[in-house]
Amino acid sequence: MAELLDVTDAQLDARSDPLAGQHVADLVEILNEQLTADAAVALDELPLDRAVEVLDYPGLDGAAELVAALPTAKAVALLDAMSADRAADVIRDIPEPHHSALLRKLDAETARSLQHLLAYPENTAGALMTTEFVSVPSTWTIAETLDHIRRVERTRETIYAIYVLDPATKALVQSVSLRRLITGEAADPVLSVGHDRRPVTIDPLTDREEAARLISRYDLLALPVVDGAGRVIGIVTVDDVIDAMIAETTEDVHRFGGMAALDEPYMEIGFGQMLKKRAGWLCALFLSEMLTASAMQGFESELERAIVLTLFIPLIMSSGGNSGSQATSLLIRALALQQVRLGDWWKIALREIPTGIALGSILGVIGVVRIALWQKLGFYDYGEHWMLVAATVGTALVGIVTFGSLAGSMLPFVLQKVGFDPASASAPFVATLVDVSGLVIYFSVAMLILRGTLL
Repeated sequence: MAELLDVTDAQLDARSDPLAGQHVADLVEILNEQLTADAAVALDELPLDRAVEVLDYPGLDGAAELVAALPTAKAVALLDAMSADRAADVIRDIPEPHHSALLRKLDAETARSLQHLLAYPENTAGALMTTEFVSVPSTWTIAETLDHIRRVERTRETIYAIYVLDPATKALVQSVSLRRLITGEAADPVLSVGHDRRPVTIDPLTDREEAARLISRYDLLALPVVDGAGRVIGIVTVDDVIDAMIAETTEDVHRFGGMAALDEPYMEIGFGQMLKKRAGWLCALFLSEMLTASAMQGFESELERAIVLTLFIPLIMSSGGNSGSQATSLLIRALALQQVRLGDWWKIALREIPTGIALGSILGVIGVVRIALWQKLGFYDYGEHWMLVAATVGTALVGIVTFGSLAGSMLPFVLQKVGFDPASASAPFVATLVDVSGLVIYFSVAMLILRGTLL
């Protein structure tokens, strides 16, 4: 803690508040480098509004641990002043009994708001939304609306749009952007500057990826979340969606690399936790790779008679795995962006089969040329039947790459169909699947082409 204060005092010794001149991003970076206890002391010494800025900043690591380490009175004051969605994220991660104790001490309105948000599943729009938005009755004028905005601005997380409600039912009638509002005449009704089309809305149980897709599709800064009666219960803002999608993408990248998603930054996760996240997947993949050894044992006699075939096993296996991983990557992304849907699997299959044949043919030609060059230039002697060996390698590559492309493209559909995240179709898993089948294809082709010569 002394080191932290020395740094900031040295930078800002001319100011009354040692941290007053720091941008919130710089404050967060400083706190992220400290131990939790030291960072909590520094946060406690900040003015309330600055501390709230820090806790609301998405780049802050371990916000829940920081709040839990603060004096109870300061923690309650901060949670009361924070944006509702961020406060819900923080208090959700605070363990019991501290979690319940803080909720009981919060302002009654804040506690109700947080409990409302905490009731929704973590990856839904309801959990992502903020309840701090601006709404006005449809009977108001533009002048009344602007005056209301001036009064409530400091209590709202953001004002991207004003939500116009039916005065009787409180159902959403229209959303009006702040830009259009300030260009209207003061005496005109607020609805006069609204769009004619119905506002885009979502249900609180909508997945956050769908919320992100709608915000992107309709170029929105905020998306209203409505209940069954059409009443606005919150809004999902574009900055919250970006933060959520970064977290979602990070999880997908970890899974696609063949491991469980990390819950903390790489440098902060403990040795035991790192082993736990990685060992399970590695063991599963290792056991799967044992099928490769079993496949090779099934062709043991062929290997004894044609040792030259073993030279191309790494080439064969890697080509099939690479083609499968390419197809899997493309389809996982296409499914995430809803460019393709589950029912499109047969279209994808019809597209990947000729693509695989073409790609396999390209690699097959390269393989044949390589064997011919090495034979003719004297780099290696593949024996008197080298042309048949080249034909075996070339033909096998066509079959293996085609199968790899087809299997890699279908696996995300299969996983989604049975209820798993398609990102679980990790590159190592696809490679393992194609390795085993690739060996079977390779030796089957060899038995057809080399029968009566080497076999």
